[in-house]
Amino acid sequence: MGKLHQSGIIATGSYVPDKVITNQDLEKIVDTSDEWIVTRTGIRERRIAEADMATSDLATKAAQAALESSNLIAKDLDMIIVATVTPDMNFPSTACLVQRNIGAVNAAAFDLEAACSGFLYGLAVASQFIATGVYRNIMVIGAECLSRFVNWQDRNTCVLFGDGAGAVILSRVEDGYGFLSQILGADGNGASLLTLEAGGSRKPASVETIEKQMHYIHMDGSEVFKFAVRIMASMAEAAVKNAGLTEKDVDYLIPHQANIRIIEAARKRLDLPEDKVYINLDRYGNMSAASIPVALDEAVRLGRIKKNDNIVLVGFGGGLTWAACTIKWAV
Repeated sequence: MGKLHQSGIIATGSYVPDKVITNQDLEKIVDTSDEWIVTRTGIRERRIAEADMATSDLATKAAQAALESSNLIAKDLDMIIVATVTPDMNFPSTACLVQRNIGAVNAAAFDLEAACSGFLYGLAVASQFIATGVYRNIMVIGAECLSRFVNWQDRNTCVLFGDGAGAVILSRVEDGYGFLSQILGADGNGASLLTLEAGGSRKPASVETIEKQMHYIHMDGSEVFKFAVRIMASMAEAAVKNAGLTEKDVDYLIPHQANIRIIEAARKRLDLPEDKVYINLDRYGNMSAASIPVALDEAVRLGRIKKNDNIVLVGFGGGLTWAACTIKWAV
């Protein structure tokens, strides 16, 4: 095997739908309150896709934005990975639909599913192809249309989720830059804590699954919260240590945007000031695999992330899954 190449992110892009659902809007349809939602989650509003938009449409717009911020065209892409739990359909993959939409005729394409950790799983997969020299330019997209799978009568889950998509392009970068560490993990013993039970081979769609509301997201909120507080903090810390850095070397933390209290636990573990952590869940809620890439793109476009910065990305999700990485920003 030849020399390994250093892989890193060279461009970012994102898209969120225009339609906003505020906490006040939700007060009118379920027994909840703005104060209750903000206190427990930090969420004030979320974006909801229009009825004629699906996950591939959101992903396509994010992909186009990432291409526009790069010096590449769609034909330069060797692979497209879409991380999602809300694909347009079981098959073809959402990635193939995006490939068609943007004209990336030279790209392999597939979906990857690790729930809210999916984008970071996608980064880990893509970076191996670049490190080994198999491919040069890979697009990784986190995209979700969670509003289609939320029970708008369930006040415990409908307040949490939103729709959106974020995309990045990975390529070779200078030595010393790019990914410095990557961690992936899973614990299938927690599979029942966060599920969308029906619609697969175990429980295909039927009158019974619809009547029992099995096509909606179900979550054991308190158990997921306890797991998330523990794993977000410890994985962020491990990602820094595995990169050969200390907490003082971290310039920016971009966590999965699920709950402000979970983010705070990770921030305190890394001993970071509040202005070193990017938070947008107050505006978007939990966008699952889209939350980290949307936050990353916003931070880049706002000039919060600059060349030579050490960035930590960390997330957790259904499965249960978790992932983290440390990146020395190359552009």
